[in-house]
Amino acid sequence: MPDVMELFQKYHDDVYRLALSYTHSIQEAEDISQTVFLKLMNQKNLCPGKEKAWLMQVTVNQCKSLFRQSFWKKRETFDETIKEPVCWNTDNEIWEAIIRLKPKYRVVIYLFYYEEYSIKEIAKLLKISCSAVTTRLSRARKLLLEDIKEVLS
Repeated sequence: MPDVMELFQKYHDDVYRLALSYTHSIQEAEDISQTVFLKLMNQKNLCPGKEKAWLMQVTVNQCKSLFRQSFWKKRETFDETIKEPVCWNTDNEIWEAIIRLKPKYRVVIYLFYYEEYSIKEIAKLLKISCSAVTTRLSRARKLLLEDIKEVLS
């Protein structure tokens, strides 16, 4: 298995962006990223060549775990939502529309278009069926199209 620091340097941005796309919170994304790499340090049986998939799976699980916590459901939202792309080169109207999506749609869009995962890989990462991924992508595209049409009108 490659050195943890090597994996951190190679995949930290990917882990952070995935957490950010889920949580919409810079602080939560940083905390989740830190937790994921701490778990990596304790991982003993990681298959060579599967490090990124493992990191993405752990990131998804950490985000879902965060959402199940009662403080997350009760928290007040501060003005920390991401208004500009972070580490992405994309059109602002499109990015604005993406961040307005619900997390379950935003994450599949992110994994499919930004991380270039296949539908099958996304299904495995999110532990949902391929048809659920396809449905979420379809609905997300439809919502994005409606949102962008409204903005451009």
